[in-house]
Amino acid sequence: MNQNSRRQKAVFGAAILTLGLMASTSSVLAEGVVNLYSSRHYDTDERLYSDFEEQTGITINRIEGNADELIARMEAEGANSPADVLLTVDISRVVRAENKDLLSTVDSPVLSKRLPQHLRHPDGLWFGFSQRSRIIFYAKDRVETPPATYADLAKPEYAGMICARSSTNTYQISLLSSIIAHQGEEAATKWAKAVRENMARAPQGGDTDQLRGIASGECDIAISNTYYFARALRSDVKGLSDSIDNIGWVFPDQSGNGAHMNISAGAVAVNAPNRENAIKFLEYLTSDAAQQYFSAGNDEYPAVPGVALSPSVAKLGLFRQDAINLSTVANNAATATEIFNAVGWE
Repeated sequence: MNQNSRRQKAVFGAAILTLGLMASTSSVLAEGVVNLYSSRHYDTDERLYSDFEEQTGITINRIEGNADELIARMEAEGANSPADVLLTVDISRVVRAENKDLLSTVDSPVLSKRLPQHLRHPDGLWFGFSQRSRIIFYAKDRVETPPATYADLAKPEYAGMICARSSTNTYQISLLSSIIAHQGEEAATKWAKAVRENMARAPQGGDTDQLRGIASGECDIAISNTYYFARALRSDVKGLSDSIDNIGWVFPDQSGNGAHMNISAGAVAVNAPNRENAIKFLEYLTSDAAQQYFSAGNDEYPAVPGVALSPSVAKLGLFRQDAINLSTVANNAATATEIFNAVGWE
């Protein structure tokens, strides 16, 4: 599905929900319905939704959009919001919704049993369903000794070698937020300043562009999420797949806290009109089948331990993950942004 088709689907879905509210509440409150506000934009998720509908008979009414826009929409809709479930692609956005009191507590034995404690809110306000790790990639033929830790990226020996994303990117904010959580603001500031000074170019582009920077020789080291690289391993990604054999990777901090993880998270809306169905949907996302879709369809790591990885993800190898509760990480997001701005990380 192309971007225009996806946008049309989102607009159509919004229109249907709005008309339903205007005419009566029957279509929104009907049994067998769950209204999903999702910032996940992956075509491969279609299988998740269709399988849930086939298994349960519950119809998914879906609106896709930018997470901040969806959160603003929920705020504006207030008590009349049709939203049952909010899905985000990172921890910071779901915590933003939490801080705006847009989420409700869920007490589900299924979710508590299936998901590790650090991948769910202590009070059940949100749950992580898939993961990606933010790690270090490098040119095998140009970097004899790659950085082994996030701290190593700040070493003078890597001056002029690093590509990274903008400071406004949620994945970069999450990484720095985790450094704050583990080491404090002072250490995080020194790190951000030194890494900025080590960059081969001004921060720009997405994660795939950082990897393309290695392939083109513009930089020798890049910070990227794992699933962008795994995607290039299993399919043709322009400007990357042809050179991928020369790109190595490091899961940082294996003798310390472990590699930083971020999640796609889901939560039940505070005014969910179909709360029971919303909880069923979240529980379905922890099933083995759904977890394997996350890995095989979008090259993510399952959140449920023991679920098989897709071949492209498995090729990256086993590693130690940072098991800090992501609520702690997300609460440092504002401070991380301030640090980025202070050190001139564009």
